Amino acid sequence: MPTFPRTPRNRVSRLPDRARYDREAIYSIVDEALLCHVGFVDDGQPYVIPTLHARDGDAILLHGSVGSRLLRHLAAGNPASIAFTIVDGIVLARSVFHHSVNYRSAVVFGRGAPVEGEAERLRALERIAERLAPGRWSEARRPNPRELASTAVARVAIETASAKVRAGPPKDDDEDLALPVWAGVLPVELDFGEPLPDPALRAGVAAPGDLRDRFRRRGG
Repeated sequence: MPTFPRTPRNRVSRLPDRARYDREAIYSIVDEALLCHVGFVDDGQPYVIPTLHARDGDAILLHGSVGSRLLRHLAAGNPASIAFTIVDGIVLARSVFHHSVNYRSAVVFGRGAPVEGEAERLRALERIAERLAPGRWSEARRPNPRELASTAVARVAIETASAKVRAGPPKDDDEDLALPVWAGVLPVELDFGEPLPDPALRAGVAAPGDLRDRFRRRGG
């Protein structure tokens, strides 16, 4: 289905006019966000863990140490929620009350499962690595057996999801519009600086000429 049904779990109740339920809008946020935050309950205690991710169709791929509480929770088939946020601007209003941010956020809900088998785990790790650093899977050394044995990979099948988006100028009260206070939006943009070489880098090894452009395109 192109759109997730609205249920008590994924329905946006606060400012519902900002809600999005179509996969295209939700997945574009998932794919562009650099990090995600995974919420889960383990042994009766709530946790929120920031981590890297990659989307594989209608699933989110996560990885970490085999000793990770989160990865063990997901490998056991337990549920989790995953949040993604992109800030596009700081909204400066005439009143402090109406200051805000322009943002795109998404929350997906699903149940975890382990990614098993060497080939499948390597494929999942490749997707995660390529999403973070495009082109590096073919340039850098790939995981060796020891590293692979110490790494857990989980797949969270997306059962439902929603997005919430704010865009545009501040929403001041009418009686404040005449105040002599500047109001508007300060855009926030993610960009990448000049590569800084590792001090231990072997002499003569140059950064790929297209490195910054690769990262600028990574959200697509």
